[in-house]
Amino acid sequence: MSIGRRRLKLVGILMMVNFLIYVIVEVSKSDSQDKGGKGQVIVPQGKFWKKCAASNAYWNREQQKLDRLYNPILNLLNNVTVEEMVAINASLLNSCEMDTNIPSEIKDFDSLPDRFKDFLFYLRCKNYSLVLDQPTKCKEKPFLLLAIKSLSPQFDRRQAIRESWGKEIKVNNMTVVRVFLLGDTPTEDNHPDLSNLIKYESELYKDILLWNYRDTFFNLTLKEVLFLKWVSHSCADVQFIFKGDDDVFVNTHQILDYLKMLSAEKAKDLFIGDVIKDAGPHRDKKLKYYIPESLYEGSYPPYAGGGGFLYSGNLALRLYNATSKVLLYPIDDVYTGMCLEKLGLAPEKHKGFKTFDIEEKHRNNICAYSDLILVHPRKPQEMIKIWSQLQDSGLNC
Repeated sequence: MSIGRRRLKLVGILMMVNFLIYVIVEVSKSDSQDKGGKGQVIVPQGKFWKKCAASNAYWNREQQKLDRLYNPILNLLNNVTVEEMVAINASLLNSCEMDTNIPSEIKDFDSLPDRFKDFLFYLRCKNYSLVLDQPTKCKEKPFLLLAIKSLSPQFDRRQAIRESWGKEIKVNNMTVVRVFLLGDTPTEDNHPDLSNLIKYESELYKDILLWNYRDTFFNLTLKEVLFLKWVSHSCADVQFIFKGDDDVFVNTHQILDYLKMLSAEKAKDLFIGDVIKDAGPHRDKKLKYYIPESLYEGSYPPYAGGGGFLYSGNLALRLYNATSKVLLYPIDDVYTGMCLEKLGLAPEKHKGFKTFDIEEKHRNNICAYSDLILVHPRKPQEMIKIWSQLQDSGLNC
């Protein structure tokens, strides 16, 4: 039996189990509580399942459709088969055709900045190919995978990371490997054609993952999904993953010291970083993170700042499955928080993540970095300097 057919069968079984549990619970309630004085069953007057009103914001409205799709009880009651559910899912999430219905779905579409229009027209497309792959990167089942978001022109940052905190090493049977995550930088955006240089860089260092999508700020969410897909296919046995930007300094040895002390139970659902809670979309059009009211309403779930976070390989596989149930959102770290919420989890705040830097008076004190995991931002020269100072055997903090 193929993996796809086994997966369909499993989904069907889970749906039936959930429905049976619901029936048993309701019958039990009826026997114990819902009988009148004469032993007659009291029939509820209202509907058991309340239909949610459609949201005014486009993203919320489309997400409501997905939520209904993945509700096993509603699907059973409406006689939706597993095959039909998969077909509906494909139409909702995997179409790479330009969605020409979008302008009529969003009242102020014409006034939105172009970056939103581009994002919305191809919101459902996740089918992008790997142009440069590293299929043997995880053949020795690494303990820690360093996955760094980068852009094609930022070779200086990548090289500084290779020479400092991103070195591929083995410490006490803990193997650390590295990949950089890139998309296409189109030449029509006034960038030089660096494709041959990137190909050479990949051949030289064997650490470039390049997909054929347009590498923009809003497509960082797409980069997240495609990376999780790569992990599930090519690095499924990795124990832990650090994922971050190419302008951060990371104390890799501090990560290893932290991870080796974890219990198995803690490690399974590990997701730590600089957590932001009780946040919502910015409405100021001048801000980088501006989100119009017509696109999204409500607050955000807790999420870890995209400068960098650390999580388990086990959780990465579950996060990838969750991406099929969460519509792409234009801010990648918020989107990851949404996927965690689907899994019933939340990121944990760790004081070693300083995504908004440390106090200026401590920035030149090397001992201030010894107990930290991440500091943002740092220039390439600063990364190398801090790393080399931390490796000094005579350092006494």
